Amino acid sequence: MNQPHAPKGPDQTTVNITNTPDYREGYANSVQVRMSVWDFFLVFGTMSQEKPDELNMRNFQGIYLSPQQAKALWNVLGHNLAQYEQAFGTLTLEQVPQPGGPVH
Repeated sequence: MNQPHAPKGPDQTTVNITNTPDYREGYANSVQVRMSVWDFFLVFGTMSQEKPDELNMRNFQGIYLSPQQAKALWNVLGHNLAQYEQAFGTLTLEQVPQPGGPVH
């Protein structure tokens, strides 16, 4: 999505946002995080459970972030989650389904 009105950065520099030809969007309900001294690696995927004793994870995208960008993402997500909870109520995290539990 190209931004018709480019936002201003902190120093009043115009920020132009465009999408590359290979840009894509997807839904993830699974994120795995790996880290090294140089970077963080986020692997996005979808998780499903067809059998009570089996989880299936299908990874579709891996993204490397510098430690600085990982911290910036953490700050942005924290701010946006706080706003979301203020508007819609507190979020609770679901437990990973246990073998023998219900299949959704």
